[in-house]
Amino acid sequence: MTRKNKLAVLIMILIGAGIFIYEARDLNGAQLIHELLTLDLKWLLVAFLLMFGSWIIETFVVQIFIRSEADDLDFKTALRVPLVEQLFNAITPMASGGQPAQLFALMQSGVEAGRASSVLLMKFVVYQFMVLINFVLTLFIGFDQVSKHFGALALFIVFGFVIHVVVIVGLLMVMYYYKFTKKLVNLVMIPIGWFVKPEKKLAMQSNLDHKIDTFYAESLHLKREKKRVIKACLLTLVQLLFYYAVPYFVLLSLGVSHVSIVEVIVLHVMIVMIVSLFPIPGGTGGAEYSFKTLFATYVASPSKLILGMLLWRFLTYYLGMICGIIAMAFPPKSKRT
Repeated sequence: MTRKNKLAVLIMILIGAGIFIYEARDLNGAQLIHELLTLDLKWLLVAFLLMFGSWIIETFVVQIFIRSEADDLDFKTALRVPLVEQLFNAITPMASGGQPAQLFALMQSGVEAGRASSVLLMKFVVYQFMVLINFVLTLFIGFDQVSKHFGALALFIVFGFVIHVVVIVGLLMVMYYYKFTKKLVNLVMIPIGWFVKPEKKLAMQSNLDHKIDTFYAESLHLKREKKRVIKACLLTLVQLLFYYAVPYFVLLSLGVSHVSIVEVIVLHVMIVMIVSLFPIPGGTGGAEYSFKTLFATYVASPSKLILGMLLWRFLTYYLGMICGIIAMAFPPKSKRT
């Protein structure tokens, strides 16, 4: 890790600690300690296992896309990819560092850069589709909970949904309407040129054209690898289900058992959708606020609510950061199996 990355990790930990201290400022310290000491550890262990399980399943997805006559990764080497991704998603705005970090991890493992880019592109497309499907299913299954509990946050949810739809539509347009998409992008660049210098507009257009060309070329792999894509989609659905179920078992560990797992999954899907809008790394601030706001109706005790927020945030954010740092410290010994 570079000094800049280490500094980013430290800053995010300090911000997280500051948020927890601020939220706990009016709580009874003795009561908070009592809640911590009386946690039902078996349910907390289940939450831990779900998080690790989600990374293991993502590892299988990486292996599915990598596997060919020329390339293959053993489980231990492939596991570094989602763990490194967790770290750099956590310390970069809008999780923008996750993709380059995965590319670096794959190249460290001996996967050729072009092949690694193709794998990550397929993985990204599958993941975005499954996130969208999960969101739609959540609305279909739990619309009553959404309308009842979200209030003003509903605007953020709608905005997050729109962004995901735009991303998916954009990807599909490049895959199936390549020439039309290129012309559409050129039209969009015309009004942008009214506000930027000609050389900057030219650089932006060149960069966009390159990305579109690259994605189109790589998308051809998706069309040819239907069986792999279907397997990856099913595994990714399970991966997301594991992740979305984590707060349910955190609540059980706190003794909050009067809520259904479906309701909790619905709320967590919405929280993730909200957090994706915040440009701060990890959606810090927005994540904690969303959790506290949405789960306050289920957790009457303020100390349990804040402790639940801390445990959930540790499992879904800081644990991945820690595991990613460990993964970075142990680069693969053998490059290709």
